[in-house]
Amino acid sequence: MHTNRSTFAALTVVATIAGWVVVGAGQQLPLQPTKERGASVTAAYEGWYQNPDGTFTLLIGYFNRNRAETLDIPIGQNNRIEPGGPDFGQPTHFLPRRQWGVFTIVVPKDFGTKKLTWTLTANGETTQVPFSLHVNYQVEPFKDRAMGNTPPVIKFQESGPELTGPPRGIALTLNAAVGQSVSIPFWVSDKAGIGEEGAGRGRGNATPAMVALIKHRGPGEVKFAEARPKADFAAGGKAMATATFSAPGEYIIRVQVNDASGDGGGGFQCCWTNAHVRVNVK
Repeated sequence: MHTNRSTFAALTVVATIAGWVVVGAGQQLPLQPTKERGASVTAAYEGWYQNPDGTFTLLIGYFNRNRAETLDIPIGQNNRIEPGGPDFGQPTHFLPRRQWGVFTIVVPKDFGTKKLTWTLTANGETTQVPFSLHVNYQVEPFKDRAMGNTPPVIKFQESGPELTGPPRGIALTLNAAVGQSVSIPFWVSDKAGIGEEGAGRGRGNATPAMVALIKHRGPGEVKFAEARPKADFAAGGKAMATATFSAPGEYIIRVQVNDASGDGGGGFQCCWTNAHVRVNVK
């Protein structure tokens, strides 16, 4: 099944309204105006796709309804996915506004009509969004069939494996110490051709791949020397990020690469790439 841009945008709204459950009375509704602070965080189910081995991947983002408030919600009663959880690799650090495709959950071939539900409590408001294999939520994140566009590519070694599309597993593991910076080198490219005719949703003069580093989870603050590093396309698309951590523990950094279609593919479930980097901080 192929879902076009306008259909997917409509389905996103329908999924939010139909699956969004508020625990408590007098709470903010999904389509009410956002606030600077004090509002909820809602899971955003973006769809599912089948893997070559017959299993299925659920693609999930979130909507922090605050315009200026970043929230940290540890795994537990206020941030849980059930049944089988509470931890399915979901974020604990929530930036303001909409974040696309931040993590995935792989479910077995026989998942059938089962559901997983992500429950989030923020600013005293609890929301619950279910994830299922309903046919209306099937997506194709690896190619925009209308334009022929594909997601950018990221590598963490110059001759290493190419990663493209939604995140799956840990792409790179690093070690660091509190207060000491750690370097995260990577290489980005666009299979459609950087700046060539056909790049970025099939348009010429497209903007080269754009990179952002975002804290996904971890016990302390993460400071990036440059949260949006520039890739040197004359040197094969090499980029370098530097991060410093305020407390010991395990962190996950999300490295997001967009092409000219922008965040969330401009409303279509293609074409951007997310990868997860684990940093063990002593």
